[in-house]
This record gives sequence, C-alpha cells and structure tokens, in this order.
Amino acid sequence: MQIPYEVTARPDTGLYNAKLGIWLFLASEVMLFGGLFSAYVFLRMGADDGYWPHGLLNVPVGTFNTAVLIISSVTIVLAWASLKMRRWSQYKLYLGITIACGLLFLVVKLGYEYPQKFQHFGAFIQKDKWAKYEAYLGNEHLKKEGLPPRPEITGHLEAVEIEGEQETVEAFARENDLVVESAKESKEPALVVHNKEEEKGVSPRIAEHLVALDGVKLLSFEVKLDQVNADPDNRDNDRPHFIPPALSNKTAKIEAEDVDSWSAFFPKHSSYFSVYFTITGLHGLHVLGGVIVMTYFFFFGEKLYRRNPEHMANRIEVCGLFWHFVDLVWIFVFPIFYLL
Repeated sequence: MQIPYEVTARPDTGLYNAKLGIWLFLASEVMLFGGLFSAYVFLRMGADDGYWPHGLLNVPVGTFNTAVLIISSVTIVLAWASLKMRRWSQYKLYLGITIACGLLFLVVKLGYEYPQKFQHFGAFIQKDKWAKYEAYLGNEHLKKEGLPPRPEITGHLEAVEIEGEQETVEAFARENDLVVESAKESKEPALVVHNKEEEKGVSPRIAEHLVALDGVKLLSFEVKLDQVNADPDNRDNDRPHFIPPALSNKTAKIEAEDVDSWSAFFPKHSSYFSVYFTITGLHGLHVLGGVIVMTYFFFFGEKLYRRNPEHMANRIEVCGLFWHFVDLVWIFVFPIFYLL
C-alpha cells in the first residue's frame, strides 16, 4: 500500500509526512535542551560568589568546533540542492564533507578536549583556611578589585603524600606505573607517590583509587599551579583568556585537611561541570546520530535516488533540518560555557 504524502506536500499543512514529523520531533528537542539550559541559568544564579568557574574551557578549541559545525550546515544544504538539481556526484561530495565535519567535531571533543579535563586537578579550600593559601588564591587582591573570591587551587597533580602500609601502596604503585618514596619533610612517617615520568604527574582518578585503599590516609597534594594561582595578584589573571596560559613552574603543597573537595574536572567537580558534561555529552550523541544517518544515505541512498530522486531529496532535507538544530544548540553552548 502506498502511504500518501511521502513525497508531495499535504494540502492542509503544506508539508510532506517526514518534514511534519521532524518538526514535531524538533519541538520536543527544544523542550529538552531548553530545560537543560534553564537549569544551567538557575544553578549559576544560585551559586555562591566565586564558586562558579569561568575561563576553564579552551576557547580556541570551542571556536574551531563552532566553525566546523557552521561549515557542515552549509554543506548539508549544498548536498540537498545538488539532489534537487539531480547532480548525484556533487551530492556525494557535499554529504561526505558534512559527515567528515561531524566526525572531526567528535574527534576534537572526545579525543582532545574531554581528556584534558580528566587530567586537570582542582581543590576547593575550606573558607576558614583561605588566609593560609592567600599566596595562591589572592583574595585580598580580588576584594580590592571588587571581584568575587577565589576558593579553588588548580593545576597539574604532581604527587600525593599519604600514610599507609608501604607494601600495599607499593603494590598499587607497580600496577599503575607510579613511584613510592619516603616523605623527607613530614613530621610523621609518610609516603610520597608520584609518576615515574615527572612531566606526567599523577592522574587524579588514580589518586582517588589510591586514597580509597584500606588503611591509606591522604595527607597532602603537590600541585604544579595554573598561572591564575601562581600569580593571583596579576590583574591579567582576573579575566578569562582566549589562548589558555601554560602551566607555571611554581608548585604548591596543599594539606588534605584544609580541602573541602578535590577532583579532576569531572562532572562531580562542580555544578558547572555537571551541566557542561550533560549538555555537551547529549549534544555529542545527537552529532553521532546525525553522522550515522547521513553515512547510511551516503552509501545506500543511490537505490532510492534512482527510483525516486525527489523522495531522496526529501530525506536529505529532513536530515538537514535535524543537523541545523544540532548546530543551533552548539551556538548556544559555545557562548554560555566558553565565553561567559
């Protein structure tokens, strides 16, 4: 049985079936992402002064991914226009570029941007201990400037100092390519755990597993500081940078008893990263879904095109509408998370 209005438009709506369906689907997507963006706004408004991070994301990477998605929005339109003009080889070229842009976006996000966050370290200092770490927080300077306080010290985790049974710690160290040494400046018998290759430091995730071992007590962290903590009184560090500053050569020792919470930049790090990973992760799944559908039409669409080229053009138009929505979501993600 032939389903009516698969290709031609309905007289009452002016839309063929698939186009009407995609618009209804996109309406539900607007409600989904609208709720998530609203949650971000309310969480930010309710956050204590200084506890909502800014300037932590890599703006050039976000800018690059924005350009990639904008280019892909253009090429999907050109692919649809090529089908309307019955130019199959040109359609394949433009759709191939669109698929390549989608894959490039995912590679940059999952292969470069996310892993950097999973290796970066942050420790929120207890409010009554801020004065002790003033050299790294610079809150007196921020107060004079009328800016919110800085409660967190961030950087590259170089080593952790612990108490525990040496055999247990050394067994864990061997499994994770770490080195265990006796602490030289500690009053109590303690162990310092660091990486065999000094430039790699200790992964925050590995540090979490280490301190979760039975009988192990965390004493302190050794952190190679970000510029903002290495020179907190520098006015240039009071604002985000388009090009992220390199790590400093300054190292700080942070006592574990002075810390409220610590982790890599995982979702549990803060409400900011919880919403960031939720929205960008969901957006990434939409990009992947779009790439899969377009790849199917790239390799298996010729049969439909030979039978009914207008039907094929309609399918690519529907893909394009979904892809434009995915790009539009990113246009909101980029300024909200990367620039503000």
